[in-house]
Amino acid sequence: MKAMVLHRAGEELRQEIVADPEPAPGQVLIRVEACGICRTDLHILDGDLKHPKLPLIPGHEIVGRVVSTGAGVTGLVPGMRIGVPWLGSTCGVCDYCAENHETLCDFAAFTGYDINGGYAEYCTADARYCFPLDESANAATLAPLLCAGLIGYRALKLAGEAGSIGIYGFGAAAHLLTQVANFDNREIFAFTRPGDTAAQTLAMSLDCAWAGGSDEAPPELLDAAIIFAPVGDLVPQALKSLRKGGTVVCGGIHMSTIPAFDYSLLWGERVIRSVANLTRQDATEFLALARTIPVVAQTTVFPLAEANYAIAQLRNGSISGAAVLVP
Repeated sequence: MKAMVLHRAGEELRQEIVADPEPAPGQVLIRVEACGICRTDLHILDGDLKHPKLPLIPGHEIVGRVVSTGAGVTGLVPGMRIGVPWLGSTCGVCDYCAENHETLCDFAAFTGYDINGGYAEYCTADARYCFPLDESANAATLAPLLCAGLIGYRALKLAGEAGSIGIYGFGAAAHLLTQVANFDNREIFAFTRPGDTAAQTLAMSLDCAWAGGSDEAPPELLDAAIIFAPVGDLVPQALKSLRKGGTVVCGGIHMSTIPAFDYSLLWGERVIRSVANLTRQDATEFLALARTIPVVAQTTVFPLAEANYAIAQLRNGSISGAAVLVP
């Protein structure tokens, strides 16, 4: 099969012909229809996440069709459309798994990091961590739901009952989360790169209450803030935007160093917390909700062979919404 392969952090992906994968017991073989490009992929390529399996086929927003199943797989049959997210497996026996916190599993494995992912024509995945998807929807519009959507949904859950929420970094996750928040009658205040009028226009088209640069103050104090941009400087900036008792949720797996800030920004029972990844329950809840609302991803689609170009476009902020690769 054709695949885009990472051999060393800091290098571009190489297009290669590699052996077709075969499903082990408990796995499914998937023909990839589309795979979203997530900012976490950039962190892997840049070496910010230190210990990927190398060589590696990245990609963890996978939409595809079941080709065959390994021994012991039930409930998934050839031809079924499924989605594969970042969380590829957990041990099921550590303290966190035993306490129903699989998002914190000490021995988790991640798609497109520990396990070859979806920048390819085929991939395999643990059947327990695959989710049925809408059979009739466009595959490219479904792909961003598998991480941008899921992480956004978990971040929203961790923000509690906040009625007004600031989102810092208005890209793939933010534009999906805004649709969920609107459905839940919450107000979203969008913070973009200073001067990014395209992202601000997208935010306002999705009925955000306000959109401006991340260096600006919102028109009112907010109940919560969610930070998707991997920029530590935004943490004290977000704290300044909160009412007392508010929560800042850091939604990325990697962030630059958070600078020192005055205790007065945290005082007043404000909270800073992170999102580790997601649980299977999050996926089940969100995918059902996304179909009900419905949540629609704005995508820019690239052929698989143009993965490096697509990644460069995402890196420099030229993509509004989500980037998706199609074999």
